[in-house]
Amino acid sequence: MFATLPVTALRTFEAAARLRSFKLAAAELAVTPTAVSHQIKALERHVGFALFERAPRSVRLTDKGARLFISVHGALLDVAQTLDGLRPEPASGALTLSTTHSFAALWLVPRLGHFRVAFPQYQLNLQTSAEPVDLLQDASVDVAVRYSRLDYPVLHTACTLPEWFGVYGAPAFVAQLEKDASKQAPALVTVRWRDSDLYEQGWLAWCQAAGLPGWREPSAVHAYAEEHYALQAAIAGQGVVLASSVMVSDSVRAGTLAAYLPTVRVPGAAYTALCAPGRERHPPVKAFLAWLTREFQV
Repeated sequence: MFATLPVTALRTFEAAARLRSFKLAAAELAVTPTAVSHQIKALERHVGFALFERAPRSVRLTDKGARLFISVHGALLDVAQTLDGLRPEPASGALTLSTTHSFAALWLVPRLGHFRVAFPQYQLNLQTSAEPVDLLQDASVDVAVRYSRLDYPVLHTACTLPEWFGVYGAPAFVAQLEKDASKQAPALVTVRWRDSDLYEQGWLAWCQAAGLPGWREPSAVHAYAEEHYALQAAIAGQGVVLASSVMVSDSVRAGTLAAYLPTVRVPGAAYTALCAPGRERHPPVKAFLAWLTREFQV
């Protein structure tokens, strides 16, 4: 049944496709780049179509190559995980998660105790960065939670947590605003996103929806580099902040933040849990994604 499968060529193809480089694949497999090229050409002759589009200094998968990569990567991952599970002391009790600083600090970390109680046998390693990790190329990361409006057709999508934006402040600050008949703009707390125009557009959309155009000229503006700093400033009464419903959920529940005009909401994006195809079957990853799916639904 498998006698004609070019196993060596498929393993070489998986490495080259994952690393997007014949040179890097050669280094991983301890062979020469020429040997990698020969294996890829042999596999292309075997399947009868091109797997890569070749440029002078890079390679890119064709559509059929991408489909084959998903299948081969998942199959090799299954084999590797089965072998690991058969060892006397399996080394499969850990997973690494990558996400943003703010999502980790404001939503994930306060809930991780529940995961550790439910699955004490698994060690979760948390990495935070504003830059998205390439899950197909970086095999050291098992799961990523990304903030975006994009779809990820080449990755396994486990669950999604949608959001919307509203304006929040300390309860006493919000109560004073509600009593202010002049509707003058209070001090605003803002976040210096990498795409600052996007945040400004959010404020503009909220002001228009709330019927408060005068808020575009606030009495003061307090800007912070991270969302969790901005929320702490709002909690301390420094002003009101335009914030994600996801990020403020615990603060609102604890009574340290309150919504101003809670029916006025601006559409946001979503937090999506992703992994390389096939990795969702790895026991620690499977357990974490099942737990995260439940938490997203609360």
